[in-house]
Amino acid sequence: MKFFDNTEVAFSLKSDSELERAYFLFKMIQNQPMVRIGTAVTNFALKAKLPVEGLIRSTVFDHFCGGVNEEDCLPVIDKMYTKGRVCSVLDYSVEGKEGEAIFDDTMEKILKIIKFGYEKEAIPYAVFKPSGFGRFGLYQKITEKKELSAAEITEWKRVKERFDKVCTVALEKNVPLLIDAEESWMQGAADDLLEMLMETYNKEKAIVFNTLQMYRHDRMDYLKGLHERAHHKGFHIGIKVVRGAYMEKERQRAEAHNYPSPICVDKEATDSNYDAAVHYMMEHKNMAIFAGTHNEESSMLVVELAKKHKIAPNDDRLWFGQLFGMSDHISFNLAKEGYNVAKYLPFGPVRDVMPYLIRRAEENTSVAGQTSRELNLIKTERKRRKLS
Repeated sequence: MKFFDNTEVAFSLKSDSELERAYFLFKMIQNQPMVRIGTAVTNFALKAKLPVEGLIRSTVFDHFCGGVNEEDCLPVIDKMYTKGRVCSVLDYSVEGKEGEAIFDDTMEKILKIIKFGYEKEAIPYAVFKPSGFGRFGLYQKITEKKELSAAEITEWKRVKERFDKVCTVALEKNVPLLIDAEESWMQGAADDLLEMLMETYNKEKAIVFNTLQMYRHDRMDYLKGLHERAHHKGFHIGIKVVRGAYMEKERQRAEAHNYPSPICVDKEATDSNYDAAVHYMMEHKNMAIFAGTHNEESSMLVVELAKKHKIAPNDDRLWFGQLFGMSDHISFNLAKEGYNVAKYLPFGPVRDVMPYLIRRAEENTSVAGQTSRELNLIKTERKRRKLS
């Protein structure tokens, strides 16, 4: 798509050696058996406490992550913003850890990021997953409408208190919160909690954002119902709209537990669902949209709808988002045209972030065309640099 074809803009922040590293990484990711072998070897090396963190840091980690902590990310954040006008969303990407002390620690990290965002124009949002603030099994039990024990009622109260604390500070500092979506069998509890928070904190503008995974065929109905309730109760809606991240897991669980899969029948249906959500949100003024997409057609659709509805490129209710290390042709070309763009910038200790990186590599091998597209763009830029 011509709008995104300018590889000089797309890779303007990458040195020749960084471009070569990107080429090498995507060549590796393109090879499914290699990803499986690499995943197994990396997991073994980390569990055996072999000294591989330096190698991981200099290759896959530095390409897809900002650093090991917030301060470590600052050079990357400043470089993207000052040279490319692309903002950053600091994403603490330590997954699968549970416990009250860990949830409190995660909350403190989010509060720190909100304060970073208050001080730095280049950090417009904070982000976290519901399971970062509470036990996955607890969300699941509430979603399944099972009776909670007295201890679980107290536990859920603490989860809500963590959410309230970060929302209060986010509203005070005017730094909106993107709350990521997770698996469908726990998402109902998160949806209900986030709607209550929107009602409380989104009176003047969208501060609390829920995330809709549009590979779920029920999400358009949910969006319309939410909009109706928001209109009736008088609050703004914040939505990050994405295609989704747990497709294989969702289908396997549906089959194993003998219930209809919540996932759209194919990619075309998912694409249609995503575009329908974008159309719906762009038509209603009390909605803020964070369009998380690596798809050129969907990005272009948002651009065209913004023009149609006379929404300025820098309107605070409209943002585009991509993952750091991917789809630079979308991010930097949109930013060059004046649109609000933010890269999700994962960070955390190398060892703790590896499950996230492995999931990303596996997703890339399963998304048709994603890795090939990255490779073709990198090849085009390598050729352009040689000729110039």
